[in-house]
Amino acid sequence: MAQVSTIGLDLAKNVFQVHGIDAQGKVLVRRSLRRAEVLAFFAKLSSCLIGMEACGSAHHWVRELSKFGHTVKLMPPAYVKPYFKRGKTDAVDAEAIAEAVTRPTMRFVAVKSADQQAVLMLHKDATCWFGNGPC
Repeated sequence: MAQVSTIGLDLAKNVFQVHGIDAQGKVLVRRSLRRAEVLAFFAKLSSCLIGMEACGSAHHWVRELSKFGHTVKLMPPAYVKPYFKRGKTDAVDAEAIAEAVTRPTMRFVAVKSADQQAVLMLHKDATCWFGNGPC
C-alpha cells in the first residue's frame, strides 16, 4: 500500500477535513475528522508533510502534530487561494492546501509558541483597553 506523503488539513470549529496524497500525487485519504479524532488519526500515520492555513488555532495544532514527527507548515490563506480548482467547500480547501504546501515558491508563516501567543493576546487586550487601535 502507498504511504501518505502530504496532507492538507482544513481547520474548522468542530469538523476538520483531511486530504492526503502519496509522492506521485494520488489521493489516498479524503475524509473529515471530528476535533476529538484528530490527534489519534495523526498519531497512527507515519511522518509526513502537513499543510494548514494560518489562523489563531493553527499554531496549537502545529505544536501538537509536530510531536508525532510530522513536518507541519502554515501558509497565509491568501497564498493558498490560487490553488482552488472549484467551488469552496472544506474538502476543496483541504485539497488546495495539500497542493499549495508542496510548491517550491510558497512562503510559510513562522509558528508561534504558546508563550508568544499569550503575549500577543495581552498586547491586543492592552491596545483595546487604552483605545489605541481596533479590537
